[in-house]
Amino acid sequence: MPKPTMLRSASLAFAALLACTAFARPVAARQTDKPQAEQAQAQKKLAEIRDKMKALAQEQAQTAAKRDTLDAALAKQANALAAAAKAVRETDAQIAAKQQQLDQLQQQRNDLQQKLHDQRAAIADLLRATYALGHGTDMRVLLGGEDVARIARALTYSKYFQQDRVKKVNQLMDDLAKLQALEASITAEQQALQAVRAQREAQARTLRQQRAAQQKLASQVNAQYKSQGQKLAAMKQNEQSLNQLLDKLQKAIDEAARAAAEAAKAGRHETGVPAGKIANTRGNLPWPASGPVHDYGNGVLIAAPAGSEVHAVAAGRVVYAHFLRGYGLLIIVNHGNGWMSMYGNNETLLHNVGDAVKAGTVLGTALPSTSSSTGVYFELRHNRKPVNPRSWLRQQR
Repeated sequence: MPKPTMLRSASLAFAALLACTAFARPVAARQTDKPQAEQAQAQKKLAEIRDKMKALAQEQAQTAAKRDTLDAALAKQANALAAAAKAVRETDAQIAAKQQQLDQLQQQRNDLQQKLHDQRAAIADLLRATYALGHGTDMRVLLGGEDVARIARALTYSKYFQQDRVKKVNQLMDDLAKLQALEASITAEQQALQAVRAQREAQARTLRQQRAAQQKLASQVNAQYKSQGQKLAAMKQNEQSLNQLLDKLQKAIDEAARAAAEAAKAGRHETGVPAGKIANTRGNLPWPASGPVHDYGNGVLIAAPAGSEVHAVAAGRVVYAHFLRGYGLLIIVNHGNGWMSMYGNNETLLHNVGDAVKAGTVLGTALPSTSSSTGVYFELRHNRKPVNPRSWLRQQR
């Protein structure tokens, strides 16, 4: 297990990482040697920080898991479930793309078949016209030698009919070849789609197994609490862990802001937190998920359907995406100006630390809700203090 000193070092490294991921951007080289040396030194420092970080989120989960073997198993199971859910989601996207390709090919085939039908009709009309020309007055005149002008016109018409017929027949042959190629493509796409659907069925079975294992472990964890008082004490301990994490995150964000200010002084442009503008949207923020809502702790639980999408309520940057005891797979988004939103009990996470997100961006998918005390957890904080999310979210969802 990691030693306490190692965890503290990792925490500092993680804070530095967030400063990098939230604000760092490649620096344009100056023309003089001194700014170039300063920028090289800054880049070297950032690289050293990147080499030391990336571990706090994982170590945070390990630290929480050390308290109980069941928590360790739950953290491991959460990652296994996330992998299974993500595989199903990616396969669903692949199936949708292949189905779209198949639909486009079938539409092309229908259009080409209609074109071939029209071409056959045109050729038939041309053959009838040619036959009529051969047996009409002009041909009789030609054979009788009565009128040189009429003979010339008849020959010209016959030549045009022959050229048009050859052109239409060649076009018909080309389109028939295209139709044959389309038929082969459609067959290949149908077979590929069938294979992907079979793969999806296997993945869905794995997902059901992982969900059952997750629920079993969660029940075992809840069974540890012999009374409501023990459960409340555990919730308090989980909240304390979250508060400690948020303190570290805020320090890192503040450090990143100072680094951005220094970079601006040096004439460099840094990438900051996308403006979420939460302060101006009280009562108008979109709900992160759909489903019945229950108050829970400092936030709310949303009994969203299993596998349904969890959305960001405002623009920002992901500062945490990992398992945390009491909150499951948790993703935290920094919106700037002291605002943060938290989304817990995810089945899978679809973004990583440092990712910029917009309002409505899909952050993850929901775990199955098994009772009134389960569901997607949502919490909103300003300057590290919880605020009532109901007063900031829309009244109608």
